[in-house]
Amino acid sequence: MSRDLVNLLWFGGWLVAVAVLFAVALRLPLDTRRRGALRGLYVWGIVAAAVAVVVVANAALMRHDVHIDLTRERTFTPSMATEEVVAGLTRDVTLTYFYHARDDAGRRAKHLVEVLGRRNPRLHVRTVDPDRQPTLAQTYGVRLYNAAVIEAEGRRIQVAGTDDVDIAIGIQRVLRQRVTTVCFMEGHGEYPSDNFEFHTHVETAHAHSHGDKSSARVEMEGHGAGRLRRALEALGFEARKIITAMLREIPPDCAIVVAVNPRTTYLPAESEALAAYLDRGGAALLMYDLGFVVEPRLAALLARLGLRLEQQAIVDPLDHYATDHETVAVPVYEAHPVTTRVALTFYPGVRPLTLLPPPPGVRVTPLALSSKESFSRAVTPVGARAVPMAASPAPTRTGRHVVAAAVEGTTTPFRVVVVGDGDFASNSFLPYMANSDFVLSAIRWLGREDQQTRLRPAMPVPAMVLLTKRQMQAIFLVVEGLLPLSAVIVGGVVWWKRR
Repeated sequence: MSRDLVNLLWFGGWLVAVAVLFAVALRLPLDTRRRGALRGLYVWGIVAAAVAVVVVANAALMRHDVHIDLTRERTFTPSMATEEVVAGLTRDVTLTYFYHARDDAGRRAKHLVEVLGRRNPRLHVRTVDPDRQPTLAQTYGVRLYNAAVIEAEGRRIQVAGTDDVDIAIGIQRVLRQRVTTVCFMEGHGEYPSDNFEFHTHVETAHAHSHGDKSSARVEMEGHGAGRLRRALEALGFEARKIITAMLREIPPDCAIVVAVNPRTTYLPAESEALAAYLDRGGAALLMYDLGFVVEPRLAALLARLGLRLEQQAIVDPLDHYATDHETVAVPVYEAHPVTTRVALTFYPGVRPLTLLPPPPGVRVTPLALSSKESFSRAVTPVGARAVPMAASPAPTRTGRHVVAAAVEGTTTPFRVVVVGDGDFASNSFLPYMANSDFVLSAIRWLGREDQQTRLRPAMPVPAMVLLTKRQMQAIFLVVEGLLPLSAVIVGGVVWWKRR
């Protein structure tokens, strides 16, 4: 039984108590025979009993507050994820919200935080109009309307905005006991983490392309993974980049290493540094698409993890995004902490992973698979490579292919997630469907923070109209077929009448 339903039952009990009190009051006899102190004691006893019943009933009602939102969009109700964060608080948190009294969004946010404050006594909420209390705003260093100051255990952060999810993320950040550092690997043409443009290449079985499938060169200036970096920083992670070719080892303060679509082959020393990092209990998110050639030492490391990257492209006629069969869509996931609450992801030009017999102390779990009607075919890597491929391409085969897998050490506590594509995490595709949910969930699991409520920071995206294949076919039929045909028919009718 949900909490709101229980609270509604308490409200029903309150109404019954008031009704019974009213009915009893109508039936109480008026004692006109007694005089003096006895009559006063009788009257004041009734008054005291009535007041006691009212106080107890109202106290019980206040302890079981119910929020009823009759708007269709649930405008004045916090999101389920925010409610889950607040309900799970085990430490005191103080939230001071400075709202704009003449702004509808500010007043809505004020109402939402007040509702949250009644959900858990651990959350102490105060709403302030800075125009009426400017000194308090100056004390907290608040210079913007609609800003929340969140404090816990001597730590303080400020969150600007009217979205309750952002406030919930702020609560998680202020309660974080340690700062998790995510290190983006660079030096091999990876998507730069400080790039915020939307232009992204797609590697397919036919060729490398930049949207029109006509380019034969790799131009990296416009590609980027900046949206992913900003999302991680909004969640409280610290993000920085490392150039592994210039390091003897991966820094120990890197809790998670992320490789987003490298384009040139690793040096052997870099693969050995990555292996040593994992041997020390590190964590890595490796996204290698078709343009990346695996050198022998990296192939050996992947084999130790129970995986092999194939130089092939998956084509899925059944589950794909829009009309592109090489943009594989995954609607159903294997059971794993990473895939919990992930709805639908898609991978433009993804290579399959082959699961090998894992060595002792290693557990491999497939996360995402293509449909049973999918097939793979060999693809030649883009550009000339000085380093030969670690393994020759496997023959074309039909059936389900592993798109992503999670590897965990049972003796050495390392964690790795390997995906056969990196475009899905780029600026162009990260905000759509559940791509960001999958990436952020994988990073949380790698950082051993998967027990927290999963929140996704807001990602501004341009307005888009996404249509299914059937909808596009219907529009094409109407625009290219019925409209011209109707013009011909109308012209024929006019000609027939004037002939």
